[in-house]
Amino acid sequence: MNTVKFPFYARMALTLLAVVLVFFILSEASNIFIPLVFGLLISILLFPLNRFFENKLHLGRGLSAAFSVILFVSALVSFIYFIALQIIGFSSDFPQLRKRFQEMFDSLQHWLSYKLHINNRQQTDYINRSINGIMGSIGHSISNVFLSLAGILLLVVFILIFTFFMLYHRKLLMQFVIHLFGPRHREKVREVIMETKSMINSYVVGLVIEMVLVSIVNCTMFLIMGIQYALLLGVMAAVLNIIPYLGIYTSIVISMLVTFANSGGNMALEVGIGLFIVHLLDSNILFPRVVGGRVKMNPFITIIAVIIGEFVWGIPGMFLFIPLAGITKLVCERVEGLEAWALLIGVDDVEKKPKRMKIKATDVK
Repeated sequence: MNTVKFPFYARMALTLLAVVLVFFILSEASNIFIPLVFGLLISILLFPLNRFFENKLHLGRGLSAAFSVILFVSALVSFIYFIALQIIGFSSDFPQLRKRFQEMFDSLQHWLSYKLHINNRQQTDYINRSINGIMGSIGHSISNVFLSLAGILLLVVFILIFTFFMLYHRKLLMQFVIHLFGPRHREKVREVIMETKSMINSYVVGLVIEMVLVSIVNCTMFLIMGIQYALLLGVMAAVLNIIPYLGIYTSIVISMLVTFANSGGNMALEVGIGLFIVHLLDSNILFPRVVGGRVKMNPFITIIAVIIGEFVWGIPGMFLFIPLAGITKLVCERVEGLEAWALLIGVDDVEKKPKRMKIKATDVK
């Protein structure tokens, strides 16, 4: 059968059109794809445990999948419970924190009265008007918060349901993907699936390694500075740092408030600057090399994947687009005509790799 050869500019235009269409579908159907991809990652992570239940304990597929999901939920709930206990422990510092803020407020009132000639009564009237406006907006924000929490809870439920069914029907899903291609390429497709599973496990391990290294750096820095709750604040900042952008600033605010209540403003400022420096080192050096290296991607593409993920899916996309980019690289390595994209995503490799069998796009049914 004769195939039509398009010129380069036509192929490039069709490729860009396909990329735009894919991102448009991913963005518009984010409520479906986000829990699906999360479920895929968790199911691959739980697969060794699920296989242990099936092969060693001789449980059925349903029970094995259910026990795997239950253990995952138990570990997640235990971690959240530990964090909640530590936050409750901070409540003992709240009275002192309130006293510190009252002292700062009194000093600010005195400075305004002396420099700008605004007496305390005028300041109080302005503050009361501002508080009334803020309270009106807070009432609207509380409803949005409850809706957001309900949406997150529903998202978690769907992720757990998808994880269970992916573990239960994993053979069916694998056969479906394999039979999308011609018979002579099915063994290579199976190889891609196995490498994808190994790559996703490596990605999760990379995140854990990053969190441990950042925890060590944070705790060492806080201990040298003589910060109270050094270990707890260091670990908390490392855990929140997994959430791109939002997590680090949340950890900086919490750490500065706790330090301010115990050690004063200068020490709190040093804590904030120290955490921000650690964040810059982690974002530009540690995260691209540790996490990006685990999925065999160069740091430049890793950062681009995080930015595109945030643009398409928001905060969840920052996590999910790194393994998705790794999967894209594995596919491009084996599809004829897409080798250049695999080279762009991958790392510099001096060693010569063995030649792999290519899959033509026309072989897909």
